[in-house]
Amino acid sequence: MQINRREFVSLAAAAGLSPLSHAEAPYPNKPITLVVPFTPGGSVDNSGRLMADRLSRLLGVPVIVDNKGGAGGSLGSALVAKAKPDGYTLIVTSQSTHVVNPAVTPKLPYDAVNDFAPITLIDRLSNVLLVNASLPVRTFADLVKYAQANPGKLNYASAGTGSVSHLSMELLKTQAKINLTHVPYRGAGVAITDVMSGQVQLAWNNLSTNLASIKNGKLRALAVAAPQRVAQLPDVPTFAELKLPDLNLTSWTGIAAPAKTPQPIIDRLYQAMRTVLQDPSTHATWTEKGMMVPEELKPQAYRAEIIERIKFYTRIAKANNIVLE
Repeated sequence: MQINRREFVSLAAAAGLSPLSHAEAPYPNKPITLVVPFTPGGSVDNSGRLMADRLSRLLGVPVIVDNKGGAGGSLGSALVAKAKPDGYTLIVTSQSTHVVNPAVTPKLPYDAVNDFAPITLIDRLSNVLLVNASLPVRTFADLVKYAQANPGKLNYASAGTGSVSHLSMELLKTQAKINLTHVPYRGAGVAITDVMSGQVQLAWNNLSTNLASIKNGKLRALAVAAPQRVAQLPDVPTFAELKLPDLNLTSWTGIAAPAKTPQPIIDRLYQAMRTVLQDPSTHATWTEKGMMVPEELKPQAYRAEIIERIKFYTRIAKANNIVLE
């Protein structure tokens, strides 16, 4: 998306920014580092880069993506938690780093709620239940029937013990009353590769990174976790339609600053992100990539959702004795 000077000034004004005058708007006046607490190429990294590109043009300063992967996102999250709260170091938040990690890791090196100042969401992501295309099931009801007839013979891949995919599949096992064997991997990419090859039969993952494999027949989608059926898969029901509403949770990515970042900076960043998200070109790009433009979610509401989801996944972790030391 190319924008000329007049469009740039118009966008900046709409966001309450004055990028052409440091005297009027001292923040931001130098590059902003946006930490992605995962390696490049995943859904969190993709979402962060899309937003960074648009914020750079809107704010008038570079927004530089810095990948700090390791320890399930804990390394990069801990670094930002300890960063100077001046608005120049931000983090791309996700359910992994700010919901599931605190739910399963008692000795996490950061406090997902109190060490950060949430700003707002970048996107919401539909999750999808995937099976190997050669598995003789075409619907969720087929899967339940097959699993019940073959107890313990189906394996599901996760992005690792204590991951969103692990906890979600354990909840699915309980609510659908089926027996599946967990096979943890070191990341979602290799897990999905093995589902496609038939080494394992099922996985829970986000739609945006698997849509192409579903479309070309390498994977089959049986259900989506989304507010309604997604346009790209109109024949695939939501978990709510399947009478499993607890599983109908979208994932998300967002942006947060270190705690104690001044409120005017949080407000400025919130306004800028909302301006980006209201742009028609953003809607088109997000839809093309299988992402949903989020509803307006102010910083306090974002914090409240983080707290509520930590409670939700903590209950699943405790019920299944999932703890990471």
